[in-house]
Amino acid sequence: MFARISSALTAAARSPRAEPLLALVAFAESSIFPLPAEIMFLPMCLARPERALRYALIAGTASVLGGIFGWMIGHFLFDLVALPLLQFWNSVAAFEALKAQAGAGMLMLLLVTSGVAHLPPMKVVTILAGAIGFNLWAFVAAALVARFGKYLLLGWVLARHGEAVAEVIKKRLAYVAGLVIVLAAAYLYLKH
Repeated sequence: MFARISSALTAAARSPRAEPLLALVAFAESSIFPLPAEIMFLPMCLARPERALRYALIAGTASVLGGIFGWMIGHFLFDLVALPLLQFWNSVAAFEALKAQAGAGMLMLLLVTSGVAHLPPMKVVTILAGAIGFNLWAFVAAALVARFGKYLLLGWVLARHGEAVAEVIKKRLAYVAGLVIVLAAAYLYLKH
């Protein structure tokens, strides 16, 4: 199912309605959707490099707004909405483990790692932030830095270097994600 959705979104990146769809996917990714906005963002930037920074602003803005929506789901609608979503994603145990360790420093780290490398998924972190009552303004500030930083940097690099960089991103994403996990684990270890 997700492969078909991913293919459809990649194809939609070349359509006239790509920008609103990018905003919708970026918004939903930060609160309820399992696929990253990069599925549309990368092909859009490669097809129209002169618009890469525009796409970065669209994706960043929608992602932060989606994160706020995810925070609200976690804070106000946990049992009604968040818990069924976590059950659907088979993420209840992972969520509870994160919740048990979630302090302000840990949550800021999770916001940055999920905002940059999707580890853990952004929607899980936004719901967690709301569920534990993490300060909404600090949450928004971290989301702005992580999400806009990622999309602006990706957009600039793709506009400047194009397809060659896109291939490196695709091939090296697992290494970057692994590095983020190691750093997060080191932080947790040193914290205790």
